[in-house]
Amino acid sequence: MDGAVWALAQATHELALFAAVGLAIGGLDDLLVDLIWVARTAWRRVTIYRRFAPATAEGLAARASGPVAVFVPAWREALVIGQMATAALQRWADEDVRLYVGCYPNDPETISAIETVAANDPRLRLVVNPRPGPTTKADNLNAMWLAMLDDEIAMGRRFVAVALHDAEDVVHSAEIGIYATLCRRFDLVQLPVVALIERDRGMWRRFVSAHYADEFAESHAKGLVVREALGAGVPSAGVGCGLSRDLLQRIANRFGAPFDPGTVTEDYELGLRVREIGGRGIFVRLPASRQGGLVAVRAHFPNTVEAAVRQKARWQAGIALSGWTRLGWRGGLAEHWMRFRDRRAILLALVLLCAYFSAGLLLALEAVGRAPKFSDAELALFGLCTALMLWRLGMRALFVGRIYGWAEALASLPRVLLANFIAMASAWRALIAYLRIARGAPLTWDKTEHDFPRTMPAE
Repeated sequence: MDGAVWALAQATHELALFAAVGLAIGGLDDLLVDLIWVARTAWRRVTIYRRFAPATAEGLAARASGPVAVFVPAWREALVIGQMATAALQRWADEDVRLYVGCYPNDPETISAIETVAANDPRLRLVVNPRPGPTTKADNLNAMWLAMLDDEIAMGRRFVAVALHDAEDVVHSAEIGIYATLCRRFDLVQLPVVALIERDRGMWRRFVSAHYADEFAESHAKGLVVREALGAGVPSAGVGCGLSRDLLQRIANRFGAPFDPGTVTEDYELGLRVREIGGRGIFVRLPASRQGGLVAVRAHFPNTVEAAVRQKARWQAGIALSGWTRLGWRGGLAEHWMRFRDRRAILLALVLLCAYFSAGLLLALEAVGRAPKFSDAELALFGLCTALMLWRLGMRALFVGRIYGWAEALASLPRVLLANFIAMASAWRALIAYLRIARGAPLTWDKTEHDFPRTMPAE
């Protein structure tokens, strides 16, 4: 028995060190991104913004010209698509826009919901995919692209930009003006995504949905800003994203279609391909007017652990695994670094699992007086991990507080535990899904159920 306990203590010692090394590397990686963001923010404040007033969506819209097409893929979205399309067309009442909604012949409920709205607004265009659903989202988008080309011939006009949205999105009234202006200069224009926090579905569902708010608050206020500053490719979030119509035509001429149906994360890959073919992407985070109000896309995200794991597993399988094999490691040092950060999710999940497991074993061994001994250097490593963790929690709270207030900033701290659990569970599911696809399983649209806000959030 003593030998077994000793062996367990030694194994726990090694497992804890493995986890600590992994957490330290990841923490230093995150710290470097934080420091670049701090330096960039400070530099812009003391140089650029002292000479020039920050841009606003209002100012950009004054220079907008040309029609914008908005693509919304929809598979079994009858509960939300009508509300989404109605709200979008109301907010874009004065814009030169056409809203395309792509659905499938074996989804009559969604078709009916779209037709109801289209009967009252000719700017809504129903596109029925020739293949029964679900195919991939990219295949759905390509069907809308072909419909748009036909419309251009019929209208005798070309769209200047194509914007992407999902069926649950709450759009911003200033979006179209931004795309119509900036997509003449840039090939990809990505706006921030703000996750809506559940308010009336119970405390647990609120807790789950809010962890998305935490992650997007940080990644879309810091991560994408740093990517752009370093000159790395700006990945599309798939929503709130405007694409140059000419760019999509170039991609279609080169690959046969603008959206690749061979992937489940076509939006992410499209953003990186823009960079690879010499295009320019930009992340645009700006107020609607001098009075403020962030121009962003708002949406509800999954509010159950099961749904969150399914969604994030699809993201991880497409970005961390398929993205590695499909896109490789092209580009310069900054591009390599950002792609590594995108693809570290599976490895990070393993490190987190080892960290939690070794922590539990250390507590159990300490309770029986058989905990392993650590050297001063090893204890210093644990101290570094602790300091990096506290810094990370502080940065997360800072960005959450800027959007949602300090009550949510404080609540974001315990939500990290839930986010870590979801990350570990989704990594396992992503690995299984990737192996199935590698063995020849067909790609399908593994979508989640969506909600549309009962009360429209303020812009």
